[in-house]
Amino acid sequence: MSRPRLKHLLPIVLAAVALALTGCGDGAASGGGGGAAGKTIRIAYQAFPSGDLIVKNKGWLEQALPDYTITWTKFDSGASINTAFVAGSVDIAAIGSSPVARGLSAPLNIPYQVAFVLDVAGDNEALVARDGTGISAVTDLRGRKVATSFASTAHYSLLAALDRAGVPESEVKLVDLEPQDILASWKRGDIDAAYTWLPTLEELKKNGKMLLTSRELATAGKPTLDLGVVSTAFVEAHPGAVDAWRKAEARALDLIAGDPDAAAQAVGAELNLSQAEAKAQLSQGVFLKPADLASPEWLGTPGKAGGLAQNLVSAAQFLKDQQKIDAVPDLATVQRAIYNEGLPGALDS
Repeated sequence: MSRPRLKHLLPIVLAAVALALTGCGDGAASGGGGGAAGKTIRIAYQAFPSGDLIVKNKGWLEQALPDYTITWTKFDSGASINTAFVAGSVDIAAIGSSPVARGLSAPLNIPYQVAFVLDVAGDNEALVARDGTGISAVTDLRGRKVATSFASTAHYSLLAALDRAGVPESEVKLVDLEPQDILASWKRGDIDAAYTWLPTLEELKKNGKMLLTSRELATAGKPTLDLGVVSTAFVEAHPGAVDAWRKAEARALDLIAGDPDAAAQAVGAELNLSQAEAKAQLSQGVFLKPADLASPEWLGTPGKAGGLAQNLVSAAQFLKDQQKIDAVPDLATVQRAIYNEGLPGALDS
């Protein structure tokens, strides 16, 4: 599907978002300077089942950092979060690996650091065909209208699924919709299939056929992740606050593993789901143990960036091959964008 190049749209998009986000901050990174702005943390979160929602619900970061004013702003996709980072309106965010790969690539070149792995996409993100469309496989999507959120992990996975099935993107009618709009279009019968994530995915499954999950694509060499990123300016100005945030996120991973009922209660409260529904949705993701984050496979340790850097380079290369970005950052550049200072000890409670 042909669409304008990102570098031509970026100035217009940034101007619009800068106006829209005036309520989220003063437009300057809170990591620089002192005063009230220097004691503010602006967090972008997304409404999908994760430890990030547990941290928000339980107020753990507010408890750990009583001298900071902490604001949580909901975003519907990683693309909008990237734009907010460029506009200087966000300090910390939950964002997918594909948007991060874009963010670290030209023309965005966003100065942020990957400091946490929230989850590895499993069955919590998938491609579903609406009942009655006659679609039973990815190859049946030729000529059909398929919705996803552009520049998201779901978009990346959809492109990977089409590529794996030998279906050119040009033969599919891709529609750029946020999750809530995907659900509305689905109910109206405006789209034939969609690649999206929980909790919207759970609604689509009620009258749809699962064609593929991100867990299957990960096994096939195209894994996607939900990451915690921090602006470089904020990391440099507030390393102690970043440590407190990492500890809170690690505590949430421990809760998911050790007390799934309590974890589900917190997530359910944030997503307006019952405890049972939230527990079922959490079970579809893959959550690491805090100790795993410092392993060579993920963030690594100071001076030894882990394999996550290569994962992001590979994602960027795929996006470049699909003509979604202009250039692929080199491995050294991405390794410098992995924040693992103090690991593994910094995650101990």
